Amino acid sequence: MNEKTIQMILDGIPDTLYMTMGSVIIGYIIGLPIGILLYVTGKNGLKRNIVIYRFFDIICNIIRSVPFLILLILLIPFTRMVVGKSYGSDATIVPLVICAAPYIARVVEAALNEVDLGVIEAAKSMGASNFQIIVKVLLREARTALITGFTITTGILLGYSAMSGVVGGGGLGDIAVRYGYYRWQKDIMFITVALLIIIFQLIQMIGTLIANSFDHRKRK
Repeated sequence: MNEKTIQMILDGIPDTLYMTMGSVIIGYIIGLPIGILLYVTGKNGLKRNIVIYRFFDIICNIIRSVPFLILLILLIPFTRMVVGKSYGSDATIVPLVICAAPYIARVVEAALNEVDLGVIEAAKSMGASNFQIIVKVLLREARTALITGFTITTGILLGYSAMSGVVGGGGLGDIAVRYGYYRWQKDIMFITVALLIIIFQLIQMIGTLIANSFDHRKRK
């Protein structure tokens, strides 16, 4: 393996992190409000609305039911319209976000559903508004589950970012496909896979540590 190949792999690491973290952050900007809305308008929500709930429920289910690789290909025209091209790190973020947002919404909804109803009723009895309950009670009580969900989502998007190498998505996945698969250079394949595993383990470890630090049950 020559110096140029080593530098290419080293450059693939920040590209992979950029795609993963960029998509998960934008995904949460979109998915978090949708998840809150699903909870609020759901069966045990603060303001039940079956029409709104069903609309977002169906949208989330449809997007989540499409395999990422197929979604990646289907979104090529839309990706090209948004960023001007359908390949590279910037282009890969578009399908990653569209794939991540519904998943994140479900993670948020599930986390909020785990909050003890007694805590919510206590906040209502003290005159708290729905907005105050969401911000000061629901999100606070569910923060450990939300951080855990963030960690899991980041790991999934790391894998998806590697998968995008099939269509020239950039990063370690693109290197693995172009050199490890098409040219059958096993050393490059093994190195990129090892790096992806290391990055995944670091994400998991950091996320677990942060989640545990906010878990009041483990501090007792």
